[in-house]
Amino acid sequence: MQKGRVAVPSTGEGGLDGQRSGHFGHCDVFTFIDVEGGEIREVSTIRNGGHVQGGCMVPVNLLAEHNVNALIVGGIGMRPLMGFRQAGIDVYHDAERGNIRPVVEDLIADRLPMIDDSQVCGGGGKG
Repeated sequence: MQKGRVAVPSTGEGGLDGQRSGHFGHCDVFTFIDVEGGEIREVSTIRNGGHVQGGCMVPVNLLAEHNVNALIVGGIGMRPLMGFRQAGIDVYHDAERGNIRPVVEDLIADRLPMIDDSQVCGGGGKG
């Protein structure tokens, strides 16, 4: 990834040195990482809207409104994944790391795979 805005669901206050949340819909904040020329240029956070009215599509709309191009998740349900795809947001999968910085560096270096339908979380409309 040479240019764009990456979102990472994060615990606590988030940030580049924060921890990635295991499941995007239940994160405390989203950490936004703006990438330009293959380098991290700016980092910011925004509170997750959560599972209120609109369910698991609330975060999809929130990230689309903030011009996110890519999302890195450890887990996601099929419904929000389809929503991100429709919004033109690429969803990448990393179940191994909890730290945000190295996983973003992997994305920038094209070492992170896009999520496959077989990797989505099942059940109950959880997202």
